[in-house]
Amino acid sequence: MSISRQTLSAVIVSYKSDQVIHECIKSISNEIKIIVVDNSNDKNFKENIEEKYSNVKCILSSTNLGMGAGNNLGLRHVETDYAIILNPDVILKKDTIQEIINESSKINSFSILAPLSDDFKYPNYKLDKKGFISTNNNNPFKVKSVDGFAMVLNLTRINQIKNFRNHNYFDENFFMYLENDDLCKRLNDHNENIFIIPKSRIKHLGGKAVNEEYSYQIELSRNWHWIWSKFYFNKKHYGFLIALLSGFPTFLSAILKSMFYSFTNKKKKDIYYYRALGYFNALLGRKSNFRVKINN
Repeated sequence: MSISRQTLSAVIVSYKSDQVIHECIKSISNEIKIIVVDNSNDKNFKENIEEKYSNVKCILSSTNLGMGAGNNLGLRHVETDYAIILNPDVILKKDTIQEIINESSKINSFSILAPLSDDFKYPNYKLDKKGFISTNNNNPFKVKSVDGFAMVLNLTRINQIKNFRNHNYFDENFFMYLENDDLCKRLNDHNENIFIIPKSRIKHLGGKAVNEEYSYQIELSRNWHWIWSKFYFNKKHYGFLIALLSGFPTFLSAILKSMFYSFTNKKKKDIYYYRALGYFNALLGRKSNFRVKINN
């Protein structure tokens, strides 16, 4: 069965995202069922969004699950063969989905397809070798991994792989960052194909998924979880020593900068302090359990 609007669902994980998620939803065809997983457990948000959009079902999470577990929760409610994972700060172009449908029929086998970000300074994919494909290339091309803010999963194919059954798509140990790289790495290990569809374009606002009033708290969380996730990813796939050595320079730099800014800039001091804490907690084998406190 090929991709169509009837065989495709969308999954969006949100957290205090009401300022941007509407533009995302409006850019998706109303023929496509959308599942929003709200990690802030906001009942008013659920009522408003389901009332406004007939094709949207909102699932409230009792706790802030993060991206990996949030996506898995949404995917458990998907009844179609394919699902596009989107961040709430992604806006689809008019023909984004149609181009994916068109090009998918020409590809023999794939586990993931992804549109191309229109910000060419920050490509949303990685190749096996360093470098990037020319922006003039309109043909689908294989990649090592794609960013998690926009990716189509071939659920029928992935479900045939033993390690991915029972909705075990994203490693839920990742709270945020690198859960997409981990998924792609595991699929690569099973010789599965991942493609970018250059004709299919999206706009990623970047860092706008959470309302700006919470930007400082989210910045602390990003610094903690980025270094934690990097350590965990390297440890999982390449061993403890690689994780230790690859993260230690950043850890040491974060400590020194935190000490320096303790006299001049409290916000920067805290940012580097939380960055160091993320590495330290990963080093000790602790879970990614840091959560910022945001008042509803």
